[in-house]
Amino acid sequence: MNYISYTFIIKSEALSNQVASEILIAELGAVGFESFTENENGITAYIQKKDWHDTILNDIKLLQSEEVTINYDLKEIEQVNWNSEWEKNFKPIQVDKLVSIRAPFHEDPHLKYDLIIEPKMSFGTGHHETTHLMIQQLIHLNLNGKTVLDMGCGTGILAIFAEKKGAIKLDAIDIDAWCIDNTLDNIERNNAHNIDVYQGDASFLGFRKYDVIIANINRNILLQDLKVYVKNLNQNGTILLSGFYTENLPLIEKEANKYSLKLEKKLVRNNWVSAKFVIL
Repeated sequence: MNYISYTFIIKSEALSNQVASEILIAELGAVGFESFTENENGITAYIQKKDWHDTILNDIKLLQSEEVTINYDLKEIEQVNWNSEWEKNFKPIQVDKLVSIRAPFHEDPHLKYDLIIEPKMSFGTGHHETTHLMIQQLIHLNLNGKTVLDMGCGTGILAIFAEKKGAIKLDAIDIDAWCIDNTLDNIERNNAHNIDVYQGDASFLGFRKYDVIIANINRNILLQDLKVYVKNLNQNGTILLSGFYTENLPLIEKEANKYSLKLEKKLVRNNWVSAKFVIL
């Protein structure tokens, strides 16, 4: 299938680029855009050509805001062999000389943990700072016998790593159907057996309980759903959060404190943060 891509360049003195990008992604998602990549100057958004029409941006309120200047270009992307594209561009990485993250066609470096991920169009290969940081957090967390939630699972990489570290029951949840399919493929590829995969958002959780909750999403979703995560956290549980910049950490911490969560450890990489919170 062919896609239409829009590359948006954002300039604003009233809002940070991160906040403006998150608002734009939310608005675009509501009209049918299904995949996004972020950069320092804005975002690139993708929509299937069959779902696109030439007035699709008419109801995007941020584009009409006087506080934000957004320029964009669009182009049609012809159907490609995504596996071939990833094979050319997806390079293996290592985290703290303990975890290898590689595609099936890469050589096994024989580290303690080996994650085989074929990312397709889903987020979460370890190359992005937030995934890398969450892997680092999990390295130092005791997961033996734990129940784990991977919220916004993307490729499933964090849930898969958590199982390899000893978690015995895991739920991986994402709102994107593409991510669900990709996670299921990667679970099979890594011989994982204890991960259940669901499509949905935080409202799906119901009365489920977890020892560890992982959420690598974005600032606004974390602020909105943190109260739900706490409700689903077992006593003495741990929450790992990422998907935001260092300047957003005080806002996240303030919200977490409302629910008796204490910041215990933070990791920073290129201005991105992962934060470990525990119940007071």
